[in-house]
Amino acid sequence: MKHLTEPAYVRWILIGVALLFLTLFLILPLIAVFTEAFKQGAGVFVAAIAEPETLSAVKLTLLVAAISVPLNVTFGIAAAWAIAKFSFRGKNILLTLIDLPFAVSPVIAGLIFVLLFGSQGILGPWLDLHDIKIIFAVPGIVLATTFVTFPFVARELIPIMEAQGKDEEEAAVSLGASGWKTFLRVTLPNVKWGLLYGVILCNARAMGEFGAVSVVSGHIRGMTNTLPLHVEILYNEYQFAAAFAVATLLAALALVTLIVKSFIEWKTEKLSGAEVESPFDVSEERAG
Repeated sequence: MKHLTEPAYVRWILIGVALLFLTLFLILPLIAVFTEAFKQGAGVFVAAIAEPETLSAVKLTLLVAAISVPLNVTFGIAAAWAIAKFSFRGKNILLTLIDLPFAVSPVIAGLIFVLLFGSQGILGPWLDLHDIKIIFAVPGIVLATTFVTFPFVARELIPIMEAQGKDEEEAAVSLGASGWKTFLRVTLPNVKWGLLYGVILCNARAMGEFGAVSVVSGHIRGMTNTLPLHVEILYNEYQFAAAFAVATLLAALALVTLIVKSFIEWKTEKLSGAEVESPFDVSEERAG
């Protein structure tokens, strides 16, 4: 296979370009964030994190993620199950709709919710009449976050379920298992690593979403500011040390996400390798 191997200098050039790109666009920005955060000392850093407005932003960010991620997990599993296991009219339309948040700007998504639920929107008068507040409140933030994050779980599970086919599920049903038991004991265990991968990406995007949330939140301090919005406000007010201190929370989340993502990819490749090797092992044992 030597004719398929690139010369050593080509490999080193490609590796060097990749490392240079990662250094300029990932490593140096992370170093800059943490450096600026501790530039005025640990006391300023701790004070910025411990501020009531920062703590409120942290709580709201966690609350929004705690609501939107389970919703997306439920939708993603159901959509992937339907698309991968069944044939029905409109399947391509459903796939297109799942990809819609990838094609639409988050700011546009936020404006859509304002047009629907704002005081001057389509449903605004009815909501005002019943004293229901969605825009510039937590429900609007949850809706916007759920919209921009709902493709992640579904898009991770669909190719996995399609690759696995229907044989195991059909075998379980033929042995008397119900549809729910088949799903819990056959389908779900087979996609658990892909599901976890999608949940991690969905959670990271939910906590770091800015555009759609910025439109529907109203930037009310201590009430509708998530962590990204709080960082923007601090930076615009020239509180650079505080802004970078709060930004380290999001940077730490990104690092944790990358570590867990790498672990899941390693675990998935390991399991896939074992599945590929097992037939050969069986044949060798039979031959022996």
